[in-house]
Order: sequence, then C-alpha cells, then structure tokens
Amino acid sequence: MLKTLNLSIAVLRMFTKEKPTWGGRELAVAMDLNHTNLYRILETFEMNGFITKDPVTKKYSLGIALWELGMNMYDSLNIDQLCIPILEDLQKETGETAIFTVLNGLEALTLLKVEPENKVRFSVSRGSRTPLYVGASYRSMLAYLTEEQISKVIDQPLVAYTERTMVDANEIRQELENIRTKGYAVSQGEYTVDVLAVAMPIFDNNQQIVASVTVSGPLYRFTEQKIEEVIAPLARTKKAIESIIGRYHLNFN
Repeated sequence: MLKTLNLSIAVLRMFTKEKPTWGGRELAVAMDLNHTNLYRILETFEMNGFITKDPVTKKYSLGIALWELGMNMYDSLNIDQLCIPILEDLQKETGETAIFTVLNGLEALTLLKVEPENKVRFSVSRGSRTPLYVGASYRSMLAYLTEEQISKVIDQPLVAYTERTMVDANEIRQELENIRTKGYAVSQGEYTVDVLAVAMPIFDNNQQIVASVTVSGPLYRFTEQKIEEVIAPLARTKKAIESIIGRYHLNFN
C-alpha cells in the first residue's frame, strides 16, 4: 500500500511547469513503469479530479482538485510559518537578534523577531512602529523609496531618540546614497543606546522595496570584524525571504 502511495505521488510530481502534460505511454516510459499499473493510477486520479484527460489529445494534466488543495494551503499560510525558520537560522549563525521589518506606508513595522538566549533587551518589539529615518532597519527601506517619499519623511523636524540619532536631512540623504551603493545599512545606538544594527533591504517581484532584515546586537561584542561576518548570512536570508515573497505573492500592506 505504501509503495503504491509513493508511486502515485511520484506520478503527480512528473507534472511540472516545464512539462505540464503527458501521454500515458510517454509517462510510463519516462518513469520506467508498467503501463497497466500507471493507467490504474491515472484513472484513480482522474476519477477524483486530481488529473484531467484531454478528450482530443488523450494527454493528461493536473486537475482542479489539486488547485483547490493549493488554495486551501495558501489561505492557511502565515508569515510566521514561512519566515521564522529562516530568521532562526540567521540568529543561530550570527549569535545575535534577527529582525524582519516591513514597510507600512511611510513607517516601519517590526513584524518578526528572533532573539538569542543571552539576549539584550531592545526597545524594538514585534508590532512596534518606527520612523523610517532612524536606524539601519528603517533607512535600508527609506533608501529605495521615491525622492518625494523621502522628502516627506526627512524634510521636517526629526526626533532624536538618542544622542546618536541622525536628524539632519542632508546627512540622512548622504547615508541613503551610501546604502544604495553598499546594499546594506549600519547604525550604532540611534534608536536603542549601545546597540548596533546591520540591515539589508528586501524587494518584491517588481523590485519594489517592501521590507528589511536585520542583525542587531550590543556594541560591546559587535566589532568591525563581526559587521563583515554578518553580511553573508544577511544576504542569504534576504534572498530566501525574497524568494518566499515572490513564490507566495505576499503583500504586507
């Protein structure tokens, strides 16, 4: 029974984007299967709506029942299930806090956060909103907005959250240019005293900025060398999350 089930799953997996339709004999040859056994599997799938047979070409393709199952799975997806494991890997590899922040209008929303056991408490928590001008997590998104949007954020009196908060518009614009050149942002103690953050922007399929991923930790152990060491793990995490956003068409707004 288990062998037949495994074989049936293997048959379904033969229907791909590159090869969405198969003739029965063609599929049997490709899988090196007995024709009779394969047709029994195909007929069972067809009877239950998992595979459909074209009445003219006699070729098989995936049926509506699989689409319905896929939509049920899609509706049950949540961002925690998709991204927390990726952030956990980043946290373990770097030893520091991993944060996923999304763009929400002209503000930043901290969506997910994975901390080490020996954590240093940060002011930023899940669900908190933050201006886009203050700190690496937020400026890494601000850098890729339009000039009009950037002006709305920084061409006004800005609040200094600490002595290190960047509040001069010209200085911020120069930093945004640096971020676009390097591909990542670094900040020290701008939102939370004695905390350093390194962040990378995250884009959707249309290359629109939608989020950022950050590694953050206390200044006393975040040396220049460690900044360099977290760049590669951050880049891998950025790529993994962008892949998920593209695959599932996630929209954080």
